[in-house]
Amino acid sequence: MRIAVSSDMDEPVARHAVDELRRRGHTVLAYGALRPGDRKDWAWSAEAAARAVTEGAADQAVVCCWTGTGASIAANKVPGVRAALCADAYTARGARVWNDANALALSLRTLSGPVLGEILDAWFAASPSREPEDRQNVAHVSALEGVSS
Repeated sequence: MRIAVSSDMDEPVARHAVDELRRRGHTVLAYGALRPGDRKDWAWSAEAAARAVTEGAADQAVVCCWTGTGASIAANKVPGVRAALCADAYTARGARVWNDANALALSLRTLSGPVLGEILDAWFAASPSREPEDRQNVAHVSALEGVSS
């Protein structure tokens, strides 16, 4: 799978995410502080990763900033992106299952390597629900932004 990864800071957690994704066999497209020459600010770096998803260059995104909140907000402004700020495996699994999230937002401040691994395990093990109510919710979110789900 192709994963766009952005960070506004070149922090150990961001580098660990890139390394862990590659170890799992994913192709990583780096943005922001993870790629020389890119604008590093959270709004610009998260937008770049989110656009990689909507433009088809990446299948999913992982967007990082100090709290994860700004990266999540910026990514969610790109029509077609459903970014979820996840601090634990349960939330990551739920974001994939119930929300069909295609972007994982992470905090550089709060995550350790082991917790990051648990979050990635849950994120990649889960798939979007096929339950009608869940699909209707995702379709409604897409309709709110004028995007077909």
